[in-house]
Amino acid sequence: MSSNKISFKLENKLSELKMMCRQVEAFVKKQALSPKDIFEIHLCMEEHFTNIISHGYADSETHWIEVALSVEDEKFMVRIEDDGIAFNPTKIVAPNFQCPLEERKIGGLGVHLTRHFMDTMAYQRRGNKNILVMTKKIEWQAEGS
Repeated sequence: MSSNKISFKLENKLSELKMMCRQVEAFVKKQALSPKDIFEIHLCMEEHFTNIISHGYADSETHWIEVALSVEDEKFMVRIEDDGIAFNPTKIVAPNFQCPLEERKIGGLGVHLTRHFMDTMAYQRRGNKNILVMTKKIEWQAEGS
């Protein structure tokens, strides 16, 4: 197995989503994760990255979003750090799936999906930084599959 850590920075532009996906894809392939885990990790990261870009900044300046991925003790960890507006996704109330579709509030599905697909989601506000850490117990893909 190759290195079990990677980190990179992305600008606060939606066009950087492709770069993030390429970095994540290259890393998870080296880790031999199951296709199910890869899909779920990608989905959660894309949701949070898109939310940061769409809602995290009140100015048009360039900001940097730091992403770190690691695998240790059968856990995959994602750390996303940004200097956007303080936002704690762990405080978002789960959407009400019982009410009719036309009455549902917009938003919150990305956080809901993260709670469903990841095992933990922790948030800290440190200085002017949002730090989100998500972990997932991983399944290894069998050799040759």
